[in-house]
Amino acid sequence: MTLRTLPDNAELPRALYTAAQVREFDRLAIERFGIAGLTLMERAGQAAFDLLRRRWPAARRLVVLAGTGNNGGDGFVVARLARAAGWEVLVLQLGDRDRLHGDAGANAARWQSAAGPWRPFDAIPDDVDVIIDAMLGTGLERPLAGQWSAAVAAVNAHRAPCLALDVPTGLHSESGVILGDAVVAAVTISFIGLKLGLFTADGPDCAGEVEFAGLGVPAVVYASSVPAARRIDWHKQAERLEPRRRNSHKGHFGHVLVVGGNLGFGGAARIAAEAALRVGSGLVSLATRAQHVAPALATRPELMVHAVEGAADLRPLLERANVVAVGPGLGQDTWAESLWGAVCDAGRRTVVDADALRLLAITPQRRDDWVLTPHPGEATLLLGPGAVEVNSRRINAAVQLQQRYGGSVVLKGVGSVVASAGSTPPAVCCDGNPGMASGGMGDALTGVIAGLLAQGMELRDATETGVCLHAAAADVAATTGGERGLLAGDLADQLRRLVNPQ
Repeated sequence: MTLRTLPDNAELPRALYTAAQVREFDRLAIERFGIAGLTLMERAGQAAFDLLRRRWPAARRLVVLAGTGNNGGDGFVVARLARAAGWEVLVLQLGDRDRLHGDAGANAARWQSAAGPWRPFDAIPDDVDVIIDAMLGTGLERPLAGQWSAAVAAVNAHRAPCLALDVPTGLHSESGVILGDAVVAAVTISFIGLKLGLFTADGPDCAGEVEFAGLGVPAVVYASSVPAARRIDWHKQAERLEPRRRNSHKGHFGHVLVVGGNLGFGGAARIAAEAALRVGSGLVSLATRAQHVAPALATRPELMVHAVEGAADLRPLLERANVVAVGPGLGQDTWAESLWGAVCDAGRRTVVDADALRLLAITPQRRDDWVLTPHPGEATLLLGPGAVEVNSRRINAAVQLQQRYGGSVVLKGVGSVVASAGSTPPAVCCDGNPGMASGGMGDALTGVIAGLLAQGMELRDATETGVCLHAAAADVAATTGGERGLLAGDLADQLRRLVNPQ
């Protein structure tokens, strides 16, 4: 029987796993399919060395920082292969070399028997082309200290780029949180299964570019476990947008009502409203304070802008809309509470953001037809006392929010997490950049998702597509002027371009 294996290629797998899941895949490959642990280690080292030569073809001087576990064993394989190819290689040992055993010990012994340079870590020489981080891999559960912390600092201070094996040392492989300090790698090569922590929280900062090597593990092994999450990006999500029929009119593409813009915060609702227009909603109305009507019309006359003083003014507008976006600039005063109550009573598909999330936290309710878009602070309020620490357990936090409040949930941040009803694992967005850390970006996301819902997308599809579209628009905008100083308004033209692929 021929067993299909997960390929090593330029397109990263979509599935993301915890370290425990990957350890189980490793065990199954060894025990059920007879792939020796030494063979898997040899394949890992070979994949890393092949990547090393592709990425840095002129490099000839290598330092390997090796721990005492299997990650260190992978590093010894890289060291041996590089030395056999004529490279100048030095292995710096972290931890007591007497603790090397099993497959890692066997590869360390091969290095020793070949008289490969090997000494305890003290400092990294200056004349090095590339550093290999083979210190800890996925096993870290507590903050680094002592020589481990010193080694990480030395790597990060060195001029040479670093290739991390499996996971940068100091990064928690599941949460993506830095434990004390962490290697900042130029490239990380992940083995057997992509580790969840590489794509959220601090992971993208530490991992650099991520590559993958399946090591010839049979594809059937992966069927033994549901992925912890899925990678999503605009490249794939764009396939959901079909060309429009020539015989179309605005009524075919929905009517979004944006509710928000309390005194002094009219811009937030205005940003959300334009984003809904730019992604293709046929009509967009804006319900806001009277003081914001004229400025909104002056800058975006295509909007239908209405002054509302309370729920009575809002109800007729709710009847005409098929999707509501509530929260941008809403506030938490009596005016805001009355509008929030009217929105909740209207029974429309709704995107809930910003101040509306804070009002929801005060009087929780569950619905299956809304999208919640909290940042970590708002998520903490919604989860309440005793909940998981949001930034250290982003996947768990998003799932808990979805289970408590229903619908779909976007936990915003690096590697925004989308959790939706059903058995599909949560999704992690791989688009976006630090320029998005500016006021109004979340308001634009609210409008993007609402605009896609208005055009008939299902709740989960609109949420996942909207998150990636919004982030991809920011990426395109950053290419023309840089990340620092990127404004939410800069996304408008890019949103339009991306929803109309050439």
